[in-house]
Amino acid sequence: MNAQELRQKTPDQLREQLAGLKKEAFNLRFQQATGQLENTARMRAVRRDAARVKTILNQKAAEAAAE
Repeated sequence: MNAQELRQKTPDQLREQLAGLKKEAFNLRFQQATGQLENTARMRAVRRDAARVKTILNQKAAEAAAE
């Protein structure tokens, strides 16, 4: 997922996506703790995707406040 795709979504869609990413990150941490995680790079990708979503949400909020 890239920032351009995220900018086309509404804030509600972004919040839903963020919640899903947080759930996935939790599940990945749980799998790592129990030794079941095979793709460790996925943890980094999920963390970065969540950060992208948060950044876009903050940008949209700043634009709305400026208007």
